[in-house]
Amino acid sequence: MNPKNNYKLNRGEKAEETSLPATLKKMWALIESEKRRVLLAFVAILTNSGLLLTGPYLVGYAITHYIIRPDYHMVLVFSGILLGVYSLAFVAQYLQVKTMGTVGQNVLWKLRNDVFQKLQSLPLAFFNQNKTGDLISRINNDTDKLNQFFSQALMQFVGTIFMVTGAGIFLLVINFRLAVAVLLPAVLLLLFTRISSGWIKSQNLKNLQSTGGMSSEIQESLANFKVIIAFNRRDYFRQKFSEANEKNYRSAIASGIANGILSPIFDFASNVAQLIFLGYGIYLISTGALAIGFFVSFLTYINRFYDPLRQLANLWATFQAALAGWDRIGEILRLESDLAILPPGAEKQKDAPLLEFKDVSFGYPDGNLIINNISFALEAGKTYALVGPTGGGKTTTASLMARLYDPTEGTIFLEGRDIRGYEPTERTKKIGFILQEPFLFNGTVRENILYGNEEYANLDSKALEEMFAKADLGKLLSRFTKGLDTEVKSSGDATSLGQRQLIAFMRALIRRPDLLILDEATANIDTVTEALLQEIINKLPKETTKVIIAHRLNTIENADHIFFVNGGTITPAGSFEHAIEMLLHGKRKS
Repeated sequence: MNPKNNYKLNRGEKAEETSLPATLKKMWALIESEKRRVLLAFVAILTNSGLLLTGPYLVGYAITHYIIRPDYHMVLVFSGILLGVYSLAFVAQYLQVKTMGTVGQNVLWKLRNDVFQKLQSLPLAFFNQNKTGDLISRINNDTDKLNQFFSQALMQFVGTIFMVTGAGIFLLVINFRLAVAVLLPAVLLLLFTRISSGWIKSQNLKNLQSTGGMSSEIQESLANFKVIIAFNRRDYFRQKFSEANEKNYRSAIASGIANGILSPIFDFASNVAQLIFLGYGIYLISTGALAIGFFVSFLTYINRFYDPLRQLANLWATFQAALAGWDRIGEILRLESDLAILPPGAEKQKDAPLLEFKDVSFGYPDGNLIINNISFALEAGKTYALVGPTGGGKTTTASLMARLYDPTEGTIFLEGRDIRGYEPTERTKKIGFILQEPFLFNGTVRENILYGNEEYANLDSKALEEMFAKADLGKLLSRFTKGLDTEVKSSGDATSLGQRQLIAFMRALIRRPDLLILDEATANIDTVTEALLQEIINKLPKETTKVIIAHRLNTIENADHIFFVNGGTITPAGSFEHAIEMLLHGKRKS
């Protein structure tokens, strides 16, 4: 099995370990385009921290020189200086908050856009292996964790580090021995923080994973709510949601404890440092080794040192949550599509079949081979039918024809060229695929029919209606009350399933594909409309090749060739009667 086909993301198991420096380097790349704003915010936070650190020293100096020995003029001068210092600090802090708020929103926009663009580039196999709700949670919740870090925590983190460092330096300058004594608890805090960081990150990662799981459960249940109502299984819905909610609750409690565990420990260390300061500081004053004014400054610097450390504990938890979010987002961004476009090969060959399978095998990840070493060719202008039991591989074969997947082994040729050498736009223009359950977008019939069709995108309604009439699609359009302007909802509430199928037909047929694949395309349409569609299909250009997958035998009766698909093989069924016999007995033609 081709290992590249495995796109399953982690949703509960341990995430891939990545070194902290490598993770930080990748996270820095997110804000590389915001260098100017980040630099401005960095200057602002350093200015703010520097000014706040200067204040206590000025207070201590004023007390020692102008209050103990009264000099009211200089007291007023220093008061004015302090007012100016703290005013500038306020302006610097406001500038930093405003700038980093902008950076955070820009990063959030870019990151969500990058993730969505990556999802757009991934093959169908990725979406088969991952739950929609979990992907939505990664785009919404996990990216917001990074936004909170960049917009709020990053510069606070830098400012806190600068404040703690500066306060420590001032403490050492004022009195070295006293500073060493009161800073000792901080060393123990550093060791504890380092030991607990991995645990805090893992608890946040589990919480994000459980949030994604709950989002998946809600999305799937609501998407299938009609079935739940029809079978009166609201109890099943409630039970599944209760299990997901309980798991999310437990992980949220655990992550909350992890994120909050540092704060009380940091508070305790601060209180211990103040007790050390009071006992040792009073002794130093009694011996004349510390002036009373700088005793006040020293106490202020202790607060300047330990208060930011308490804030740093919360910021560290935010940082660990951001790292956990980045792990989940990075999983998506690191993925590469296994449907790569090969360099252009040979040009179209005149005598080559329209489509050819050569020794093709295919199986889904963690599963057995569904198609095993098959070879066959489709000639231009012929009609082919694929019949066989449910799960025999008919839809998989059709999906390989349209290159929704690549074979595990072997090669598929389109007009004599490896199908992997076609650009997606060129390939989808040649191959039309109508599914049993078409997906429509919110909008109008016109917007859904012209989706991805640049050829007719600029035509007005009148020109489009004339084009539809020439293509014998006018009767289909008349089935909608407001024609092209009929409202369509992706949920299907505004249109019947049959009408949705008509839109899918028109969307495919106006492209005039060389190969038209119909996978149970008429299963949800009444017999009158089915006859009308069959009439339109019969009027397609004679060079159009049609592949029909159907359980209704009347839809394959007039096929030029019938293939029986089952057990990993594709066998020519020969006559229509023999195809019926094979379907009834589940046997392959010998």
